[in-house]
Amino acid sequence: QVQLVESGGGLVQPGGSLRLSCAASGRTVSTLAIAWFRQAPGKEREFVAALKRNMGSTTAADSVKGRFTVSRDNGKNTAYLQMNGPKPEHTAFYFCAAGSGKPITSSLRYEVTYDYWGQGTQVTVSS
Repeated sequence: QVQLVESGGGLVQPGGSLRLSCAASGRTVSTLAIAWFRQAPGKEREFVAALKRNMGSTTAADSVKGRFTVSRDNGKNTAYLQMNGPKPEHTAFYFCAAGSGKPITSSLRYEVTYDYWGQGTQVTVSS
């Protein structure tokens, strides 16, 4: 069983930076596809960015391309979401997800691809 624990959320100013962490246990993070999703109040959960297993490629939602980057540190068994230049509309509860399969790139943005989910962490972008 894989467990995911997010941390690093909080208040960040527009244009600032914030890094979210997703600590994994029960399985080596390099063998998992990793994704970040977010849910704003009154809205459905939406895809943010994802990273394929092993040395796989990344993909991101159009709204965050060039701003947010997903990565992992195999030595720490942790995945990250680096948020550069966030905007107020990026305010949401952010969730880390992990999948044990080998999804194609186009499947990385769908929740059904992922077997495990963290509890989430709140990110508020405001001045």
